[in-house]
Amino acid sequence: MSGREDILRAAALIRAGELVGFPTETVYGLGANALDAQAVERIFEAKGRPRTSPLIVHVASIEMARGLAAEWPAAADQLTARWWPGPLTIVLRKGPEIPDVVTAGLPTVGLRMPSHPIALDLIRECGLPIAGPSANLFTELSPTTAEHVRRSLGARAAMVLDGGPSRVGIESAVVSLAGGRAVLLRPGVIPQTELELVTGPLGEYMREGSADPAPGMTPRHYSPRTPLSIGLAPVRDGKGVYLYWREPAASMPVIRMPADPKDYAAVLYDTLHRLDQQGLDWIAAEPVPDTAAWAGVRDRLERAAAENE
Repeated sequence: MSGREDILRAAALIRAGELVGFPTETVYGLGANALDAQAVERIFEAKGRPRTSPLIVHVASIEMARGLAAEWPAAADQLTARWWPGPLTIVLRKGPEIPDVVTAGLPTVGLRMPSHPIALDLIRECGLPIAGPSANLFTELSPTTAEHVRRSLGARAAMVLDGGPSRVGIESAVVSLAGGRAVLLRPGVIPQTELELVTGPLGEYMREGSADPAPGMTPRHYSPRTPLSIGLAPVRDGKGVYLYWREPAASMPVIRMPADPKDYAAVLYDTLHRLDQQGLDWIAAEPVPDTAAWAGVRDRLERAAAENE
């Protein structure tokens, strides 16, 4: 686990324009000074990430977030009061301090206050917001441990802070407040039904232009290197394993996954990382329920399996 001296060194690196892997409660991020366009460019280069995919900006306080937004609607107060710090990103009209490279040229920015103490200490020590997408190569499995970051990015990060396994395990929910009606851009572990108690009915996303309004919206994303499919056909060629959250119906190579959606999310990526090290030919996942509580897990599995189905 990283200590205070590690955080001080990481903060100095970020202020100097370098990239640092850092833990959050969702997944590990690849951090750079969000106000330094050249530093942010290094994130895209390190990940092989297209410039049409915007970055989330991490803050250590609501005051810092307010200073980065051109508008702060009442819904932002209500959402942040309930879920910050935590696994929720809000998209707002951006202020002039945020470089266009952070937002894929869009007039909006995604802001989040993570709950991991190392992430918060790092942001406070830097004294500036940190742009931080997941610390992995683009479209590959998100990292939930420091070792996952090192394995994916190698020396692309000047330093990796170790905060232990990520508690939430999948990326934050993303809600846009930039238009006349709140829109859910990406599901997470917070069910849409709970968000709507604050926002009212969430609108549907309508794509405009070439840039995505939030990260994680490409059809194929969060993917293990081992081909993954959804469905439990009992006969498959080669060596593989089934991910089951219910009792398997027959004798077969099975990884038992939690039957609770938040517990499933917490171990999903780590399970897929471990299976990627086993030389398998395939991974098959039992479909998860089509409910609001499972929407974040279902989204990640469907994107991970895209093009393999």
